[in-house]
Amino acid sequence: MIKHLTRKKLDVVKYNACITNSIQSRMYAYSWYLDVVSDNWDVLVLGDYEAVMPLPWRKKYFIKYVYPPFWLLELGVFSSEEKIDIDAFLKVLFKKHCFIELRMNTVNQFKKMSINIEKQLQYLSLKGGYDTVFLNYQKDRKKDLRKAAKLNLSEKWGGDTSQLIELFKNNVGKRTQNIKKKNYDDLEKIMKTCIEKKVGETLSVYDDRKELVACAFFLKHQEEITILVSSTDFKNRKNGANTFLIDKAISRYQNGFEKFNFGGSSIVSIANYFKSFGAETKTYSLLKKRVL
Repeated sequence: MIKHLTRKKLDVVKYNACITNSIQSRMYAYSWYLDVVSDNWDVLVLGDYEAVMPLPWRKKYFIKYVYPPFWLLELGVFSSEEKIDIDAFLKVLFKKHCFIELRMNTVNQFKKMSINIEKQLQYLSLKGGYDTVFLNYQKDRKKDLRKAAKLNLSEKWGGDTSQLIELFKNNVGKRTQNIKKKNYDDLEKIMKTCIEKKVGETLSVYDDRKELVACAFFLKHQEEITILVSSTDFKNRKNGANTFLIDKAISRYQNGFEKFNFGGSSIVSIANYFKSFGAETKTYSLLKKRVL
């Protein structure tokens, strides 16, 4: 039986254990992560936490609706069993909510619906080690790295998260719709929480004048590394800084991790850039339902 539980009624220990042991395990689904980035959240729970489905929600005009928070890419259903009935969870979800916008995860498989929009993520296998990965870089990426070497770009791990936020605000943020001060506050809080829990770190790239030209924050979860947020200085984009940053991250994480998640994009130009490192595309579903 699938129960609907509020955050207050949740058995946090059992819930987080389900996320850790699930086939679909994602850092975004832990209670401490959702507590930071979501305004509110409930959970659909199967049995004694055999499977769970977290649901971030808000209210507008007294109507409760499921929404996708910033800094949270994949949710969906989490279970340690391969044969889990995703459709049963969706049936409960659709019965309880008329307004839904929810990202599932790349492992969840269910019947295709009219409200199911396919989105993309780019993954890179690190199993062969750095040298193997580098061989699969396309020529433009290798050209970027030669350019970065000539310009004496340098890396710094564990930099100030506030610098990343400012760089993002002044560049990517200006092109990102609906992003507000609270979203930046949430980002700073989740990065600091991840650093405290030793599951995240910052990489900064500087030019020869010690000016910040690129920065990113990486999540470290089980066998996977994920770019949570990144930005370059748009005024100085032809120095190979972003390629330099990703290459340094791949080099650093090749030994302890098996997969490198670029954070994903369905925008063709961005997806092609990620794939130029040798990455492959996986799909996940964005559920969108609106009943008037």
